[in-house]
Amino acid sequence: MRVPPTDTEAVTKLALAASQAAPLWAAVPPRKRASAIEEVAATLDHAADELIDIAIAETNLPEGRLRGELTRTTFQLRLFGEVLREGSFVGVTIDHSDPAWPMGAARPDLRRMNVALGATVVFAASNFPFAFSVAGGDTASALAAGCPVIVKANPGHEGLSLRTAELVAEGLAKAGSPEGIFGIAFGFDAGLELVDDPRIMAGAFTGSLGAGRALFDRAAKRPVPIPFYAEMGSTNPTFVTPRAAAERLDEITAGYVAAVTGSDGQLCTKPGILFAPATSNLPARLSSLLEPPPIAMLNTRIAETYTKTLGELASAPGVTTAALAEGNSVSSAVLTVALDDVVAEPDRYLKEVFGPASLVIQYNSVPQLLESVALLEGQLTATVFGEPDEECAKNLVTSLSGIAGRVLWNQWPTGLSVTWAQTHGGPYPATTASATTSVGTTAIDRFLRPVTFQNIPPELLPPELQESNPLGLPRRVDGVLHQALTV
Repeated sequence: MRVPPTDTEAVTKLALAASQAAPLWAAVPPRKRASAIEEVAATLDHAADELIDIAIAETNLPEGRLRGELTRTTFQLRLFGEVLREGSFVGVTIDHSDPAWPMGAARPDLRRMNVALGATVVFAASNFPFAFSVAGGDTASALAAGCPVIVKANPGHEGLSLRTAELVAEGLAKAGSPEGIFGIAFGFDAGLELVDDPRIMAGAFTGSLGAGRALFDRAAKRPVPIPFYAEMGSTNPTFVTPRAAAERLDEITAGYVAAVTGSDGQLCTKPGILFAPATSNLPARLSSLLEPPPIAMLNTRIAETYTKTLGELASAPGVTTAALAEGNSVSSAVLTVALDDVVAEPDRYLKEVFGPASLVIQYNSVPQLLESVALLEGQLTATVFGEPDEECAKNLVTSLSGIAGRVLWNQWPTGLSVTWAQTHGGPYPATTASATTSVGTTAIDRFLRPVTFQNIPPELLPPELQESNPLGLPRRVDGVLHQALTV
């Protein structure tokens, strides 16, 4: 289904409504915001069958994958409800006045809390039509923070986006939320206009490096720049140590193929490169395991880009094909190359190929493997398959934590769990803000900023900072942590 582009007048109305609703939504107590977000989750769950049918028609993704993703999406909304009820995200910190403060001058009464940034534009992704789209993690975390959201729909599933947006608005209205806190826009120009609109205070994006960087630069060049959180993909390097290759080659090879081809490789956490000992038999084991893509890719543009970038990689010096499985629209592929070739021209080999392909890089020694980490740019994930007592194990884990947002041991990076401790981020070019995450409860922090109130009369303080703690929030008072109260 194609939806007409949102014109300039409509974009302006969306931004104005979101801006006017921002102080109203931010003032809603956290537990009441939780109820609203949970109502959205219930509304989506109730319409699951309808949404799945639309998604199947628009994305080529199988029903099982889509149902699992919708479950993840509504779970994520409810998890942010828990975040709001728990309350520590507000960051309440109170320092009472102290005339004997040791720094040599009296300490004034200081009260700090996090406040919502304001109206936010969220750019939906193509490869996760639920979890990174209209009601996905960026929308959930921004709404939880108290920020109105305008979603710029992805052109790959506009009918699904429109219906999901209607259900989100229905759930928020049923909970009695202020009008204007959620909207949706369609079309390339509408997205640019939203980034430029002075009433928009933040942006979030999941997609390609080129698009994400262009939007980030645009947000930075505004007369008043805004934070723009772009998650832009990763090659997600995997390192197989000599002992792991010798003792668990079949297990590793089977898992590798599954991780590369799952969802046709259209995952930002797909292991796009794998370092393996040159003496291992890993490439030879792949031919019997690799299968052709069972379905078409998300859309023609993605399939064409995949074919082009795979062809460029396959034609690079020293690259050979370890396994190829031809499908109806695209082929699955695992290529091989010697690490010495990569060292000579790393940018040519270490780029993301978005689709069911990966590159095995063969190393000759452990020191060479350890040195290869320096070739890599910022990553969403980095994985080690090894044994804890291997000499290189600790060195690898430590060095990889310097370039990746999530470091894994003997597990594949696909299947991203939504939890309190999750990080889905990393240094540039994986993201534009390495100190943040787009998955997990701390994703809410992106849409908050701290404010300190100094010597403000009690009757003028926001309820979060009042001495009686009417909202029952956890807080730090004069350096001592206090748990949340039951209210």
